[in-house]
Order: sequence, then C-alpha cells, then structure tokens
Amino acid sequence: MTTITFDTLKFVRTLQAANFSEEQAEALSTAIKDVQRESDLATKADLRELEKATKADLRETENRIIYRLTLQMGGMFIANIVALTALYKLFVS
Repeated sequence: MTTITFDTLKFVRTLQAANFSEEQAEALSTAIKDVQRESDLATKADLRELEKATKADLRETENRIIYRLTLQMGGMFIANIVALTALYKLFVS
C-alpha cells in the first residue's frame, strides 16, 4: 500500500484563507487524514499486477476452450468416418 502525502498545515491554512475557523479547518483536515489512512487505495503497481493476472486467466480459459473444441471436432470427425464407412458398406455391398 502506498502512502499519499497530505500537507495538513497547508490544507488548514488554505481553509482559513477561505474563511473557515481554525477549529473547522483542523477538524476537516483530521477527518480527511483519517479517511486517507483507513482507505485501501490501489496503486499503479497493484493495477498492473491485476492486469497481468487477468490476462493469464484469459489465456488459460482460451486454451481450455480450444482444447475442448479440438476434442469435439475430433469426435465429430471420427463419427463422420464411421457413418460414411457404414453407408459405404450398406450401399456398396
């Protein structure tokens, strides 16, 4: 988890310049700092890791689909050969 720098003094001064009282500015600054500390923000590295994992999962799924389709096509090919052989023997004999 990455820490985001938050200048509370600058924030309080900015709020005071906008006519917030010192107590209001400090309370808001403290609340934002607390939320920031408790939040679990995703970093760019986290997103890259998730992207890699997702791509790997998609590749694995694609390979399983290709494997199953190959088995099905092979089964249909064999079934066609058996059917054609049976028809050939039936009509040629």
